[in-house]
Amino acid sequence: MLSYDLLVRIAEGFHVPRELMGLSYGEPGAYGGQGTIADPPQGVDTEMLRRRLIELGAGLALGAPLARLGELLGHLAEVGDPAPVPLPSVLGHLHVEKVRDLTRRLDDAAHATGRDPEVSTAAAAMATRLLDVPGPEAVKRALMVAVAELHAVAGWAGFHSGLYDRAMVHYAHALTLATEAGDAYCQALALNNAGLATVEHGHPNDGLKLLQCGAVTALDIPADEQRAVVVGESGKAAMRAQALADSATALSRLEYPEAARAADADLSKARELWTPTPADVYGDLDRPAACLELERGRLDVAEPFAVASMRRWEGGSPLSRTQSAIVLATIHVRAGERRGLQLAHSAVVGAARLSSVRVRRRLEPLVAALEDRPGGDAKQIARMARQVATTRA
Repeated sequence: MLSYDLLVRIAEGFHVPRELMGLSYGEPGAYGGQGTIADPPQGVDTEMLRRRLIELGAGLALGAPLARLGELLGHLAEVGDPAPVPLPSVLGHLHVEKVRDLTRRLDDAAHATGRDPEVSTAAAAMATRLLDVPGPEAVKRALMVAVAELHAVAGWAGFHSGLYDRAMVHYAHALTLATEAGDAYCQALALNNAGLATVEHGHPNDGLKLLQCGAVTALDIPADEQRAVVVGESGKAAMRAQALADSATALSRLEYPEAARAADADLSKARELWTPTPADVYGDLDRPAACLELERGRLDVAEPFAVASMRRWEGGSPLSRTQSAIVLATIHVRAGERRGLQLAHSAVVGAARLSSVRVRRRLEPLVAALEDRPGGDAKQIARMARQVATTRA
C-alpha cells in the first residue's frame, strides 16, 4: 500500500489539491462541500481539458472512489467534438494520393463484410473540403476525379445499406465532379451505379434510362483506361459491358413484349465486349444471366450460369461470392434437389456474416422457395433466412 507521504507527493506532482484525493481532512473537496474542482465547466479550452485529464489520471493512479471518477468522467463528457482540421494552404499531388488511398482502403475493407455508409460519407465530406483549397489546375482536376471516385464508393455503401436517398446524393456529387473534370470514366460509373440502384429500388424504367446514358457516355472513355480492371484490359469495355448487363436486369422487370428479347441482346453484347477474370475485383456477367433465367423459371439454363459465377468469386470477395451462392441455392431448392438445403444453409450463413442490406434482401426468393418445399428442415432454414433478410446488421 502506498504511504500517505508518497500519495501527497504524487498529488502535488500532478498539481492536484490534496482534498481532491481524500488526503486532507475537514476541508471542502471531492467527497463533500462545494469545491471549485467539481463545478461544471463554463466552456472548455485546452488548459481546462489538460487539467481535467490530469485530475482523472490522478484519480485512477490514486484509487479515487467510483463516485468521484464518475464525476470526473462527466466533466470530460462535456468537452464535445474537436474543431475541423485546418485545410492545407496549397494543394499538391500528396493530397490527391491521400484521397485515392482512402478510397482504396474503404473499397478493400468493404469486400470482407460489407460497406459502412457513415464512414464513407464522412470520408467523402472530408475530401470534398479540399476542393476549396487553391492549387495548380492539373492538381485541382486530379483531385476532382479522386473525390468523384470516393463519392462513388460512398454511394455504393449507401446502396448496399438499403439507403437509396443517400446513395443518389453521392452519385449526384460524383457525376457533377466528373463532368467538371471532364472524366468520362467517372461519369459512366456514376450513371451506371445510380441506374442499378434505381432499378433495385423499384423504378426499372428510370433506372434503364440512367444505365443507357451510362453506356453511351462510356463510349468516350479512352481505349487505354485501366481503372477497375486488371492491367492490359480495357476499362472502357468493362464499363460498357456492366451497363449492358444491368440494363438487361432492368429490362427483365419491364412488362412489354420485346423486353425479354432486348435483355438477352444486351447480355450477349456485354459478353462480346468483356470477359471478367478472377483478378478483376468487379464485374460478373454470369450472375445477371442466372438471375434472368431463374426469373423465367428456366432452372436448367440458370444453373450453369450460377455455377460459373460461384467459380468466378472463389477466393475473392465474400460479398460477391455470397450473392452468387444465394442464386445457386435458390435454383437448387426450387428444383427440389437434395443439395438444395445444404446450399441454402451455407448461403444464409454467409449472408448473416455481412452487413449489406442489399445482400440480405436477396435472400427473399430463397425464403419463398424454402417455404414451398416440404419438410421441417426446409422450414427451419426458411425461418433463419427470413430473420437474416429482415434484420439490419
